[in-house]
Amino acid sequence: MAESPAGATHQTRGEAETEFARIVAFTDGVMAIAITLLVLNLELPDVTDSRVTGELLSLWPAFVAYAISFVVIGRFWLGHHAFFGSLKGFSRHLMTVNLLYLSLIVLIPFTTDVLDGYGSVPVGPILYSVVIAGASGVAWWMNRHALQQNLVQPEDVPRISRAAAARGLVPTAIFVASIPFALVFPSWTPIFWGVALLTAGRLDARASG
Repeated sequence: MAESPAGATHQTRGEAETEFARIVAFTDGVMAIAITLLVLNLELPDVTDSRVTGELLSLWPAFVAYAISFVVIGRFWLGHHAFFGSLKGFSRHLMTVNLLYLSLIVLIPFTTDVLDGYGSVPVGPILYSVVIAGASGVAWWMNRHALQQNLVQPEDVPRISRAAAARGLVPTAIFVASIPFALVFPSWTPIFWGVALLTAGRLDARASG
């Protein structure tokens, strides 16, 4: 057991490699289930052959919601994978925050279904924005905690410091900012999310460089 600057104990990966691997495997499994559940929102229409093309085309809002959420969860997974790969140790507090993070990730399929069904009224995009902003905020919290408790490999500290803002604060700010917009123009709110993903992607690229 090692002691962090704040006095809290944590385990190094060398001391508990199996436990660390279980945390990563559990997280990967939860994210894989969440991203798989997205496809359940796509229902095959029960119509005659002559109408199937038109019915499938009418499902475009569901496909858009699916695509947005697939990218969002995929980006969360990539960020989490890079973050845990930089750790030299972990603490119980970090594991607890990670569980909170996953509790929001598994809500994304549900909010995607709401967005598909009620994307033209404020409740759909607002609920989606709240969940994504929350997950992004918790991702930032995990990064900052690991940095403050000296859980990050020394050579990765600058990259993780930059990535904390790129993967956490920027998406959180933009998704929160989209909520007032959704009250007036709910159908156009995905434009805000597109800006969030593009902006965060550019910052991620800089953070990784």
